[in-house]
Amino acid sequence: MSLNADRSYKMKLRDVENAFKYRRIPYPKRSVELIALLAISCTFFLFMHTNKLNSRLKEMEVKLQPSEFSALGLTGNHISGHDAGKHDDINTLHGTYQYLKSTGQLQHLTSAQLNNTPRAQLDTLFFNRVPKAGSEKLMELLKLLANRNKFQARRDPKHLFETILMDTGFARNLLKAEILNCSTANSYTKHVAFLNFAAFGHPWPIYINLVRDPVERLVSWFYYARAPWYLADRVNAFGSDYKIPTLEWLQKDFNRCILEHDPECVYEQMDTGNLGDHRRQTLFFCGQQAELCIDVVTMCTCPETARSCNGMN
Repeated sequence: MSLNADRSYKMKLRDVENAFKYRRIPYPKRSVELIALLAISCTFFLFMHTNKLNSRLKEMEVKLQPSEFSALGLTGNHISGHDAGKHDDINTLHGTYQYLKSTGQLQHLTSAQLNNTPRAQLDTLFFNRVPKAGSEKLMELLKLLANRNKFQARRDPKHLFETILMDTGFARNLLKAEILNCSTANSYTKHVAFLNFAAFGHPWPIYINLVRDPVERLVSWFYYARAPWYLADRVNAFGSDYKIPTLEWLQKDFNRCILEHDPECVYEQMDTGNLGDHRRQTLFFCGQQAELCIDVVTMCTCPETARSCNGMN
C-alpha cells in the first residue's frame, strides 16, 4: 500500500511538472510584428507632432515679419503649408520670384545678371557670415577647397565681442588690414554687416552668404548661447574676461520666454536693441547704415537690402 501511494505521488508530481513545462505562454508569438507595429506608430505620431510644430513656427514667422508677407496677402494658413501646392506660396521658388517681381525688386534681372562672380574685381571670396545659418560647415568646406584649389582660406581672429556694425574709420581699417591685405587668391570669413567696398574706393570681392528660416535661426541661437560646450569654448578662449551667465539665464526655455514676454524674446518692429543675439538677418545684406538697417523688420529694410545687393553688379 505504501509502495502504491508513493508511485501515485510521483505520477502526480510528474503531471504537475509537465503542466508547468508545456503551459501556454501568454505572450504573442509574433513579437517581431508587434515591435514593428509599435515602431511605425511612434514614427507616425512623431511625424504628426513635428508637422504641428513646424506649422506653429511658420505662424510665428508671419507674426515676426508681417511686412514681408502682407505684400502677397499671405496668412498663417498659407505659410503653414495648407496651400503649399499653390504656386503663389512664398516658400516655393516660384512664389519667391513672384514676390520679388511684385515688389519691384526684380524688374529686368536675369540669372546671368545676378551672377556676380564674373564682375568681381579682385580674387577674394568674402563670406560675411550670418550667425546660425550653417556658416561653420561652410568654413570647413572652404578649407578643403583651399587645399584642393590652391587658395588661402582666412578668417578673422576670435574676439570676445563681435563687431557687426562699425563706424567709417573702423570699417576702412578692417578692409585695409584684414580683408584686402592678401595678394593671392583667398577667402575671408567674418561676422559683419554688409560692407560697400566701392564706397571706400576699393574693388569688389565675390560676396557669398547663407540664410536660414528666421524663426529657426532665433531658436537655434537661443539654445546655442546656452550650450555647455559653447560656454567651455568661450572660457578656454578668453579666460576670466568672459563672464559665465547666471544659472537662471542658462535654464531659460524659449517657449516660456516668448509667452512671458521676456525682453530677450521680444521681437518687434522698430526695435533697435539686443544686438548681441544677432536677431537681424537682413543686417548682413543691408549695410552699415544703422538708421536704415538696425530695425528688426521695417518697410525700408528689404528695399535697402536689395539695393545693397544689386550694388555689387
